[in-house]
Amino acid sequence: MSIIKRILLFLIVNLLVVLSISFLLSIFNIKPYINAYGLDIKNLAIFCLLWGFIGSFISLFLSKALAKWLMKVKIIDKTNENTKFILEMIKNLSNKANLKYIPEVGIYQSKEINAFATGPSQKRSLIALSSALIDKLHIDEIEAIIGHEISHIKNGDMVTMTLLQGIINSFVMFLSRILAFLITSNNKERNNKSSYFATRSLVFVFEIIFMILGSMIIALYSRKREYKADYNSAKITSKEKMIKALEALNKNYELRDLTSEKAAFQSFKISNNSKKGFIRLFATHPPLKDRIERLKNL
Repeated sequence: MSIIKRILLFLIVNLLVVLSISFLLSIFNIKPYINAYGLDIKNLAIFCLLWGFIGSFISLFLSKALAKWLMKVKIIDKTNENTKFILEMIKNLSNKANLKYIPEVGIYQSKEINAFATGPSQKRSLIALSSALIDKLHIDEIEAIIGHEISHIKNGDMVTMTLLQGIINSFVMFLSRILAFLITSNNKERNNKSSYFATRSLVFVFEIIFMILGSMIIALYSRKREYKADYNSAKITSKEKMIKALEALNKNYELRDLTSEKAAFQSFKISNNSKKGFIRLFATHPPLKDRIERLKNL
């Protein structure tokens, strides 16, 4: 995607966030959380909740459209005989998983063997498969991977991840400002510019620290949902098919395509396990070998 499009997307999303928050602050008559009497905990809490959740939910509601745009996902044509079997798989697996709505399915061009699910609800969900996945994997492996993505939709993982992100964002903002205020509150000159700068600096430092800790919590939950999606896919396809699919992903993991690695969707892809050591605490996916062993031991 061109630099101009990236800048435009950034500006649009942030404008929506700012306008939404400004509107809600006005509606609920939320005043500044620091006043002459000190810190207004109620206003601070509402302020942090709004900033913490609105950005996450706007991203969620735009996720399907953004996936089509950023990843250049092309929705599968029902008249295309080469990909008709995928539509049949989606329909059959959706029925087995008791989904009320059949997800939309598309293909994005990539040398990377991967797939992801996105969308704000079951009704508006999307499953995207890479062209390499369709070209190189066996039909049973494709079925298991689609089952994995359908499991994410069935479990409402996209919404749950958004809620968790919103909670983490809110706590990070709230605790950072509380601690910064407490540390600088003994300063009699806290209303002058130097004190304001010190408070803002402390807020910035605490936000970095708490966001790192929060990212570890989000990553831990994300890894658990991957295990659960593997298990659910094994139930609606078969354990053997899911193991075979994970082994194929592990075998072809080095086939990466940087042009299709969009940060907004990396955590939703079925294969994303290159981190080692301490960095694994921030990995959104467990190692493929661990996922294979867990399935084998079921």
